[in-house]
Parts: sequence; C-alpha cells; structure tokens
Amino acid sequence: MIRHPAYTVEPWRVRETYLDREILARSESLFALSNGNLGLRGNLDEGDPHATPGTYLNSFFELRPLPYAEAGYGYPESGQTIVNVTDGKVIRLLVDDEPFDVRDGRLLRHERELDLRAGVLRREVEWESPAGRAVRVRSTRLVSFAQRSIAAIEYEVTPVDTPLRVIVQSELVANETLPGPLRDPRVSAVLRAPLIAEEHHADGTHAVLSHVTRESGLRVAAAMDHLVQGPSGLRYDTEAEPDLARTTIACRLTPGQRLRLVKIIAYGWSSRRSRPAVHDQVAAALAGARFEGWDGLLAAQRAWLDEFWDGADIELDGDAEVQQAVRLAMFHVLQAGARADRRPIAAKGLTGAGYDGHVFWDTERYVLPVLTYLRPDAASGALRWRHATLGLARERAATLGWAGAAFPWRTIRGQECSGYWPAGTAAVHLAADIADAVVRYVQATGDTAFDRDVGLELLVETARLWASFGHYDRDGRFHLGGVTGPDEYTAVADDNVYTNLMARRNLIAAADAAARHPDRAGELKVGEEEAAAWRAAAAAMSFPYDEQLGVHPQVNGFTLMREWDFAATGAEDYPLMLNFPYLDLYRSQVVKQADLVLALHWCGDEFSLADKARDFAYYERRTVRDSSLSACTQAILAAEVGHLELAHDYIGEAVLTDLYDLHHNTRDGLHIASLAGAWLSLVAGLGGMRDHGGTLSFTPRLPGRIDRLAFAMLWRGLRLHVTVRPAEAVYTLRAAGGDAKLELTHHGEPLVLTTAAPVARPIPPITPLTATPAQPPGRSPLHRTRLIP
Repeated sequence: MIRHPAYTVEPWRVRETYLDREILARSESLFALSNGNLGLRGNLDEGDPHATPGTYLNSFFELRPLPYAEAGYGYPESGQTIVNVTDGKVIRLLVDDEPFDVRDGRLLRHERELDLRAGVLRREVEWESPAGRAVRVRSTRLVSFAQRSIAAIEYEVTPVDTPLRVIVQSELVANETLPGPLRDPRVSAVLRAPLIAEEHHADGTHAVLSHVTRESGLRVAAAMDHLVQGPSGLRYDTEAEPDLARTTIACRLTPGQRLRLVKIIAYGWSSRRSRPAVHDQVAAALAGARFEGWDGLLAAQRAWLDEFWDGADIELDGDAEVQQAVRLAMFHVLQAGARADRRPIAAKGLTGAGYDGHVFWDTERYVLPVLTYLRPDAASGALRWRHATLGLARERAATLGWAGAAFPWRTIRGQECSGYWPAGTAAVHLAADIADAVVRYVQATGDTAFDRDVGLELLVETARLWASFGHYDRDGRFHLGGVTGPDEYTAVADDNVYTNLMARRNLIAAADAAARHPDRAGELKVGEEEAAAWRAAAAAMSFPYDEQLGVHPQVNGFTLMREWDFAATGAEDYPLMLNFPYLDLYRSQVVKQADLVLALHWCGDEFSLADKARDFAYYERRTVRDSSLSACTQAILAAEVGHLELAHDYIGEAVLTDLYDLHHNTRDGLHIASLAGAWLSLVAGLGGMRDHGGTLSFTPRLPGRIDRLAFAMLWRGLRLHVTVRPAEAVYTLRAAGGDAKLELTHHGEPLVLTTAAPVARPIPPITPLTATPAQPPGRSPLHRTRLIP
C-alpha cells in the first residue's frame, strides 16, 4: 500500500500535483462531484484524454438483456444499467489554432485539488502549445447541494507572456463513446448510444438537448447557459444538433487580460412527464441558478458543508494519511446520499458505472447507519425508496413462492437484476439488513411518523418473508436453509449465523412495531396470531456452534469443510473469484469478507467477549478480504477484543481503499460502503460505539500511534461530541433548544450527560484474551507508521 507521489497528504483537500495519465481513471473517480441526484466524474475540462467519461442521474437507466446459457425458473429477464447522460462538463480551448491537449506541446504545470470544505474541484494549468504559445487555465467545478439539478464551472484563460487568439467551445455532448468491458464481472455493461434525440435548441448563450432511452423509455433534458466576461471585441455564438450543442467564444487576449466563463448546467428527467414538461424543468433550474449567480452557488455550497462538518468531522492525531482519507470518505458518503431524495444510494454512488450503477445490501448495512448518525434525512430518504418498491418486492416473493417481500439483490429501479442466484437470490439476509436499518433509524431519531407510515410495513413484509422461508425441524428448532450470507465464498448453505441473528431481530422488531401501532398493523392485516408466530420463530431460531473448537461456524458444518491451501495460493491469484472455480470456494474454509465477524459487530450483544475473541481469531486465519467491505469490520472487532495495533492497520486499509486503489478497480467508481466503513472503523472501532437495543454505549481505546480521536454524532436530535485520549474520554452534549440530557454507558458505567458541562471518564486497560491472530499468508494488512503532516 503505497501512496502515489502525485497525491499530497493534507487535512482538508486531496491535491494532485502533476498529471500522471497512468492514474487518470483513479483520479476521475476520486475527483468526482455529486449531490446524490447528479454526479460528474472528475474528467478533464477539455474532455480528452479520459478513461471513462461520466455524467450520471440517480436512477436513470437503460434496460439490457440478461442472456443465460441455461435459463431457470425465476431468473430475471432483463438487467438495468446506469446511463452516461449528456455531458455538460466539456469546455475545449484553442490557443491560436492549436487545440489545448495535455498530450501535445509542453505541460508546464498541472494541479488539481478537491476542496472538502468548499465542495469544489479546482484545476490550474500552464501549457505551451507546439507553436510555443503559453497559456494559463484555471477552472473551478461544483455540483450544488443547495440546487440538486445544477452543476456549474468557472473557467478562466490568461496568456502567460504573448498575445493570443483564444477560442473556447463549451459543449453538451450526448452518446459519448465509452471504453469496452473487462473480464471482471464487477465492471458494468457497456451501452452504445442509448439516447435517442427528441429536441435540440440554441439561443444566445443558452442551449438544451432532450433525449429518451431506447428501451426503458426514460426522458432526460440537459441545458446550459453562460456568463462571459472578456476584452472588447469578444464574440460568441451557440449552435445545436441532435447530440451536440456548442457555445463558441472568440477573443484576443494580451498579457494581463482574462477571458472568464461561468457555465451553468441543469439536468432533469422523468419516466412520466412530457418533453415540454422536462424542458421547462431544466429551464426553471437554470433560472434559479442564474438568480443566485456563481458567488451565490459557492456560498451556498460552503454553508451546506460547514453545517455538515460541524456534526460529522472526525479529528485524528497521529496518522495524517488516515485523517485525510476519512474526511475524503465522509465527503463522498455525503455526496452519495445528500440529495438522493427518496432514490437509492448505489454501490458506487454517482462516481462511476461499476456494478452497472446498482444498489446492493451494503447500502443498508454500512451506509445508512452512518447517515442515520450524521444526516438522518438522507437515511430516511433511502429507506423510503425501499418502501416505494415494496410492490415489486412482493411480486418477486410471490414468483419465488414466498410470502412478504423479497427485495432484489441488485437493482436500480426495484426489479431483480442479478443473473447469478447463489450470490443473489440466495442472499436473503438483505431483507433483514433493510429491517435493521429501519430499526436503527427509528431508535436514533425517534421519528414516530416514519415508524408508523414506512418502517412498520417494511418490518411486517420482511418478517412475513422469514416466516414463510424458514422451517421447523422435528425438535422444534427454526432453520433458514439454502442461504448465502455476506461471505459470497460460502453459498447456498444452512443456518448462516449472521442471517439467522438478523432474521430473528427482524421478526421481533416487526411484532414490537405492530404492537406500537395497532391501527396501522390492522390495515396491514397483522393479527395477534401472526405476531405470535413471528416471536415463536425468533425464539426457536437455530444457531450452529462447534463445541470442540469453541467457535461459531458461520454456516452449519463450516468448521468441518476442507481447509483452503493458502501456501499454494500466490499474490497473483487474488481475488480468488477471478482465478478459481466457485465450487472450490464454496466447499472450502475460505472467507471472502467478514460474515460471522460481521455478526459479532452488529449483533454483539448476543456474544460474550470470550466468544468474540475466539471467533475473531478463527476467522482471521481464513479471511482473504477480496471485498472492500471486510477491513472496516475486522478493525472494529480487533479493537473490541484488544488487538488495537491490528485495528489501526485495518483502519488504514479501510479508509485508503480508494485513495490508494487497494482493490485495483477504483477506476470504475468509488466503494461507497467501504468509505462509510471508514467512519465505522474509527467510531465503532476505536470509539467503541454501539447502539444495541436503542441505548448508546462506548468503550473507547486508542492504539499506540494515535494520540487523540474526536468525533460527533446525532442522537434523538442531540449532538454528542466524544474526544478520546489514551487515558481519558470526554463526552459533550449540545442541543439546539437549550437544556437536554442523554443517558449512555462508558465501559459499562452508566452516565447521564447534560448540556451544562462535559463529562470525563478514565479509560481502563485491556488484556487481549488471545494472542494477536494471524492472517492467511500474504494477506496481512500493512502496518501503519506514524506520518507527520
């Protein structure tokens, strides 16, 4: 794990000090800007060179066939792939008659920075054309949090030392050519020219293009307008054709003069509204942005982020790389969900087309808990989207012969898009992940209206799924058979501990919610008999345990499977799924990502500390972390059982996953759940935060190389700040409405916090119950070293 020398380590920005085209794809993902509704990859302003051009709208997709060599009952018939919509980022420059291209002439200076507090991407370039003409270009790009349909770019050109004739071409480009697919199944399908033109119009400095997708029938409009400032004699013209609109600006500049362009881009789409209605939508969005102006958009962006960072920042003394990376992580998690507004949060957010732009279980498992504590409105919106797809989930359950709702393993709109059922349909734990996100949101916010109107129905329909899916054996134990847990290397097995624990909680939560809201439960036809059946199934749920080894098999019989031959597995063989048959993986004790260990975290009140220590040590030796979702959970458990230096190592891996491209696929978009896991690894790991049963508890401890950890979170409308030092933790409560109190525990000691004064408590030492566990050969996390900024 080596930091690329182009990237500097700074607390509040990610800066690329020179252009290395070898990491262009990674930088496009890292420098992506989004607000949850609209996303722009960090492509160069001039469009070329690029790895993958990308402009995305949440839930805007095209249908594609899912061919099968052998079809089977219940297989989905079509897939959904996010569409690269009309690109409004492109601003081309000609210096005299030479196109500005970083591959030609001499690149004298090239620097980009993502400013995490201002929420903008800045670029500064000095370039000498092949004819020896030098020019300086500065640009600032934003995707507005305040105005969800708007992106804007400030673009400035100045000559360095000689007069220049400058031509700027600001464009809207539809149906851009995309790179071909790779053999990695995690990479998205490639759709060629998915947009059919409906309208093109140009007037003054304004243009609009409207398109509709060929198969899904979704309509999209993109519009642009410009504010142009420059010397006298400046000329401009705008033209449009079906897939291209262009505003051309021409002027002469002498040293000391400047051409300044502010480009405002608006997007709108609909599956129902007419072309004129969508046209009017983007026209109105442009009018709103023009009213605020560039300075107003910048000020609103900064104000939005100031409020976010006030309650979401993590401060870490002793590891400058992790400090920078966790802020980058939280910025991108915010971008993924802030203005999604009742649409899904995809695995890549809107940073790339990896996984076809699909949402998976990890949104509810990793992302929504973090947003619940930091931006609960965003968590609520994502769960309301799930609620809006209940009809489709009920249809899917009926197709599979189950009651209740079977949510899709991967989707954009709500239909199942996974063509590989052992790691898709069989991964029924998704239902309980959704239910758990509902429960944690309601506990953390006290949102009773959501509990009644949204949460109850989600809990009821997922509980009905479990009641129909499971079965009782002759001894009266309740089993969930033929399931795939979070570890996709152990598939279609019986009684996955994580799944069973989460399903049990789901069943109990549904019965409890029905009791809280009897009238609404009656509307859903939940009677006393059904609720009692849920509680009975939960009480009888089966959990495998290996008495001889003193550990929990993650599925029934796991500890009796053959051991994987790690000695014969080289570094080039990872990820295993790309180099070995799935059948070999399925019948071996090899773990792709935390599964049983994930249960130790989220269902930790079901295990003793001794159980956790033994289980953690057992699975460490078998977990290869072929998923970006694993390191954060291993960090959390390592900290809880006392292996604090190992926890720090895993934290480094979790937070640097994309910045250092540890899985060699950041080019396809960022790993949003892993970035959320960065927050969890610090707050739930070193901070020891748990919310079992709706009660906050903390067991903070720091590794030797960390001097201080400080973080904040929301709980029932109160803002809790926690500062941890090696020997002491300080808890501070803030409330917008004046006096308030909050009950929590610190290392098992009950505390009552008030807004009157902070409370400090000592941190007791811990002696690990096991030796520091080993990992598979060659799969240990890189040891963290102190880096002074």
